[in-house]
Amino acid sequence: MITVSRNSLGEPVFHLRAGGASYILTVFHGFLLHLYCGAAISDDDPEWLLVRVGHDSVVPRPASTPEGWFSLDIAPLEYPAYGTGDYRPSAVMLRSLGGNVTPGSAATALCYVSHEIVRGKPVPEADRQPAVYASPDEADTLIVTAEDPADGVRVRLYYIVLRALPVFCRRAVIENSSPAPAELERAYSASLDFTGLSRPAELLHLWGTWGRERHIERTPLCHGTVSVSSRRGASSHHHNPFAALVEDTTTEDSGLAVGVSLIYSGNFEILCDTDPFGSIRLLAGIDPTDFRWRLEPGETFVTPEAVIAVSDEGLGKMSHAFHRLFREHLCRGEWRDRERPVLVNNWEATYFRFDSEKLLAIAKDAADCGIEMLVMDDGWFGERNDDRSSLGDWFVNEEKLPGGLAPLVERVNALGLRFGIWFEPEMISPKSKLFEAHPDWVLSTAGRERSIARSQYVLDLTRADVRDYIVDAVSSILSSANIEYVKWDFNRNLTEAASASLPAERQGEIFHRYVLGLYDVLERITAAHPRLLLEGCSSGGGRYDPAMLYYSPQFWTSDDTDAMERLDIQLGTSMVYPPSSMSCHVSASPNHQTGRETSFVTRGHVAMGGAFGYELDLTMLTDEEKSLVKRQIADYHRYYALINRGDFHRLILPDDRVNSKSGRAAAWMVVSEDKSEALVTFVVIRTSIHPVYFLRLRGLDPAALYEDGEGHAYRGDSLMRAGLNLTKNYRDGESVVIHLTRRDA
Repeated sequence: MITVSRNSLGEPVFHLRAGGASYILTVFHGFLLHLYCGAAISDDDPEWLLVRVGHDSVVPRPASTPEGWFSLDIAPLEYPAYGTGDYRPSAVMLRSLGGNVTPGSAATALCYVSHEIVRGKPVPEADRQPAVYASPDEADTLIVTAEDPADGVRVRLYYIVLRALPVFCRRAVIENSSPAPAELERAYSASLDFTGLSRPAELLHLWGTWGRERHIERTPLCHGTVSVSSRRGASSHHHNPFAALVEDTTTEDSGLAVGVSLIYSGNFEILCDTDPFGSIRLLAGIDPTDFRWRLEPGETFVTPEAVIAVSDEGLGKMSHAFHRLFREHLCRGEWRDRERPVLVNNWEATYFRFDSEKLLAIAKDAADCGIEMLVMDDGWFGERNDDRSSLGDWFVNEEKLPGGLAPLVERVNALGLRFGIWFEPEMISPKSKLFEAHPDWVLSTAGRERSIARSQYVLDLTRADVRDYIVDAVSSILSSANIEYVKWDFNRNLTEAASASLPAERQGEIFHRYVLGLYDVLERITAAHPRLLLEGCSSGGGRYDPAMLYYSPQFWTSDDTDAMERLDIQLGTSMVYPPSSMSCHVSASPNHQTGRETSFVTRGHVAMGGAFGYELDLTMLTDEEKSLVKRQIADYHRYYALINRGDFHRLILPDDRVNSKSGRAAAWMVVSEDKSEALVTFVVIRTSIHPVYFLRLRGLDPAALYEDGEGHAYRGDSLMRAGLNLTKNYRDGESVVIHLTRRDA
């Protein structure tokens, strides 16, 4: 719901209410100011929240405002602009190339012009980017127009309210309404100014690298700037386009958490800047490094969408809001709600060393075990026997697969299995027929040696002919056989980001144009093949971001398949992404990445934390292990709705100490929406002498009675306050899963 009232100056105050959260902004002497973002409050005009403090005489103030205390450098601005008195990081910076102001200058003062309230969630014109969707019954939108008449900048700020969730979506449409070109050098999606936090603030974010993605870290804010970003051309392994402003006392179930997630797959930045008065500015959007976007007169630029989730009940409630939003309002197509197939991928089973007969042998054992899909990974095309050739040559290697894909797929289907395939369409090998024909299709800088990674270059997706080739090549393969799944990989980041098809004044647009090109390719392929299950991948989780979930409802969480390593990765990922989006597979022991030995049971328990599957050679399993596979698959089907639709709770993170007498462990649980059942997973990472484990649960009905399937019954409040007694002499890597069901007292 969005309400509009008037402040003491007679200017509008906007109160946005969403699922127990409030977002309030006002107009003050023409400037758009931020008043509040947090748990719901009833006051429609909290003008008293404006902090009126003095400022140095060296700080300028707008000549049009009579209040001597008012300065743009201390004002909580909704969308701060560069160059007219606010010296903090700005959300927008536009450099004039002519017109009414000095050519080459960059100084903008945005003032309120008008607003409109729209039922539902309109899409900005000319937008080509993934975004949250909602029906008119689920959302309302406030569109505020502000402009600087001097340099001809007009900005439309979109505020989308999701009525049932404590979530607000923001983006900006920036228009050059002057008679001369202009160059956009900074265009963030959202800015939030916080004042008066009761406790010291921290930035919670997800850091990582290849094989160690999305680990949780909390960084205390200081006077100055703390930021996370990617300049790699992809959202990256190293930082995820998510961060949360929290207080130092915030826990899983108490305290303030304002999370921001950017629906974007390219270079991004999320920063927190703390000024001398303790006010905090949080900015989220495209990273401005090497970003320049030329706007001709009348042209607009649409920023990616930022999602803001608000909780005053800790990190858990914030995560639940993101999970439901991404599951129900970002993922699309029939696989959004349809039960995903249990699959086996042949990569760690064979790597490049396979042929039709080897794949069929795996498929036969898969069918016997109840697995539902075989996925053929890298190595099926061109002359691809290692990673040094053939990317771009998307035709079948018939030395490995005689007769092409159709005979193999038919035989796999005859066993009762679906068939899936691996692609890396954005890349090209120097040793390939495609490169011989089109060396100009590579992103590269003239006169400079091309960098290479994994023996491959990056195709120039800013070019329409390159995008057409990818769509045609992939579609041709998909149409050649009954292929129902694609694993879409991306194994290196962008360097020498220049295009032979763009003029010099457009080269600063390459990184963003590349991402828009990727979205165009994915949209065309998924539209042409609506029943296709697309799984994202980028050397594991290197492009695991909300925008990719718009096209692929699940993502390969990490190339590290070690169950103990996956605890940190999966629990960190759960901070913002739902379990249904995490591809989690049982792999071989000893593990291929770490060499660690882990029991088959524990590997299954950990992989049950998301979209379940296998990453090993089924033909090498013992009869006992194959029996375990059958039981794991049966359990996964039994608990599928609970795991993928329930509320996810992090109980113990791997770095937590369970108590002073115990070693390291990890634990999580999912609870059904009606609180009638729960699934609890507990994994001992490193045991100790005489360990004591009491696991306090979350999310249950405190008055209900819950049975554990072994004849024990507990009250919900007892399980949440006293805890579940799991004490026994566990070994390293041991685990237990407990299914709780509610019964009448």
